[in-house]
Amino acid sequence: MKVAIASGKGGTGKTTVAVNLAMVAADRGQSVQLLDCDVEEPNVHIFLKPSIGEQRRVSVPVPEVDESKCTACGECGGICQFSAIVALGSKPLVFPELCHGCGGCSLVCPEEAISEVPREAGTVEIGRAGWVEFAGGRLRVGEAMSPPVIRAVRKSVRKEGLAIIDAPPGTSCPVIASIRNCDYVVLVTEPTPFGMNDLVLAVETVRKLEQRFGVVVNRSDVGDDRVLHYCAQEKIPVLAQIPDDRRIAEAYSRGESIVKAVPEYVDTFVDLLRLVRTGGRP
Repeated sequence: MKVAIASGKGGTGKTTVAVNLAMVAADRGQSVQLLDCDVEEPNVHIFLKPSIGEQRRVSVPVPEVDESKCTACGECGGICQFSAIVALGSKPLVFPELCHGCGGCSLVCPEEAISEVPREAGTVEIGRAGWVEFAGGRLRVGEAMSPPVIRAVRKSVRKEGLAIIDAPPGTSCPVIASIRNCDYVVLVTEPTPFGMNDLVLAVETVRKLEQRFGVVVNRSDVGDDRVLHYCAQEKIPVLAQIPDDRRIAEAYSRGESIVKAVPEYVDTFVDLLRLVRTGGRP
């Protein structure tokens, strides 16, 4: 089963939920993978503290033009939807940071003047923390596109066992790359006006992808109850409510998990795991 932990905005506690869910599953003898797909700001490793056994480079194929063959016909620029290669009546200009690696320009070039060369986009780290297998991506500094690195992290998912995917915040392309084809999506939010606004956007996104999902309300005893009213109105299962407990904040600041630092919350995450497996049904 592949479970994505997502949120409409950053800072809602998405990584906290992902790490603690993986830990309670592993403590109960389940085969668990935890994948950090928030490759722009990875932080699962801070709480999981895995031993890294392997590091892989992630590259994207970008065009390279042989000017001795190029006739400046403009076919390559015409097919590129991202202006990564532009021909303005002269030899084409290549902007590698805009390239999505589709290979279209090399396919349409009548002179076969375009080949593809790899450009490093980031790295993937593979490791383990106890019984939890870990895979995490890290986007290269200055790189604009994270989906290639996210897809490389997701290739680590095994067919058997439970895979928990910590997705980036928001509703843009990196999130889609992280949650697509998951069996269930957990949307983590907070009971504030900002949390409510971004939850609505996240709900619209997962519904567009026709995925099953439920909501976890973090810091549930602050703010107001508009999130709960919205979920009731939209028939969205509320999987768990985690209070604004100072002990949780202190554990977070030390890079510790909730279930280890405050064991009374173990049952909360055990119940959450059960609801995730049943698709939100009690």
